[in-house]
Amino acid sequence: MSHVQLGATSYEMPPREGVSIAHFLTVKDIERSARYYERVFGARILSMGDGNAPAYLQLANIWMILNVGGGPTPDKPTVTLSVPDPNHISSFMNFRVADIHACYALWKSRGAEFITEPIPKYGETRCYIRDPDGYLIEVGQSTDVTYG
Repeated sequence: MSHVQLGATSYEMPPREGVSIAHFLTVKDIERSARYYERVFGARILSMGDGNAPAYLQLANIWMILNVGGGPTPDKPTVTLSVPDPNHISSFMNFRVADIHACYALWKSRGAEFITEPIPKYGETRCYIRDPDGYLIEVGQSTDVTYG
């Protein structure tokens, strides 16, 4: 069995060695979502895909894959991918920021739809954004805790 190295010193997509991790979002419209993440958060579009291929983006220190939903496939025979019900979420992205009020103002000016303004809670200040497909994005700034 070959060795898999998880602790790489640099990360690329696709990886030349080791592992890179991407967050996959099922979206209604690949270009609309890619342009949203590019415009609002400054994501870098690496590939827009062609036909049935997904879009690949780099957003800060993560990679994102955006693709339309669909029914089961041979490698996932019981799974159907669809956009979320915006009011019943089982997971979400969490953006940790150094200045939540600056990010709130900037991202709102770029079209982000916030559910509320930043609110202090549990040693942080946080608020949430909904993307065009209803995905929830938490934006938080730690106020009492330092990691790393």
